[in-house]
Amino acid sequence: MGGCEGEVRNCFALCFLAFLNPMKIFCYIDGFNLYYGALKNTQYKWLDIVKMCQLLYPQYQVEKVKYFTARVSARPSDPDQPIRQQTYFRALGTRPEAEIIEGRFLTKPVRMLVAGTVPQQYANVIKTEEKGSDVNLAVHLLHDAYKKAYEGAVVISNDSDLLEAILIVRDELGFPIALANPQKNPSFHLQRAGVPIKKIRPGVLAASQFSTPLTDANGTFHKPQGW
Repeated sequence: MGGCEGEVRNCFALCFLAFLNPMKIFCYIDGFNLYYGALKNTQYKWLDIVKMCQLLYPQYQVEKVKYFTARVSARPSDPDQPIRQQTYFRALGTRPEAEIIEGRFLTKPVRMLVAGTVPQQYANVIKTEEKGSDVNLAVHLLHDAYKKAYEGAVVISNDSDLLEAILIVRDELGFPIALANPQKNPSFHLQRAGVPIKKIRPGVLAASQFSTPLTDANGTFHKPQGW
């Protein structure tokens, strides 16, 4: 019995030390994966990403949240889209833990097959792609690991293109890493890799909204209308 009691005491001591000194983590957010997976067509767009990470992983200390995205352009159907995004960037700027890393959009004309046409017909369309965010996320994840900037990492994305960087951090550099999935179903390849995956649920998003108005060095601003 004495041995068992000793193991219990040791376990309690380790848990108490973990409570006093929680693991310091960095969170890496694929902004467009998060938006299209969990925020579009919802009332949760005014999202405090730092609060969300803290609620998803309350046992850890969230030191840094890196948000990877690209600046949108005005469209005839939605000319105020860039204004809403810039307002959201201002909101993120009120959180010292948050950092925005920008990629870019690439717009080009492409010739594509029209679905269901017999004989086959083609149309010229304008295709817009986000470029750089997934690469930027992978580079920052690896670079921060090599610098030992964090004790553990969380990737908020369902993009299987990030798998190799995730595995290097876990298997070669020895850091614990987890995934938070904003999509309906987890990627087969990410799931197969055995990385812990947590679903981002609406309750967490609802509890992670910025207040309005907010104030920064430039004054007071409000959540965009319709959000």
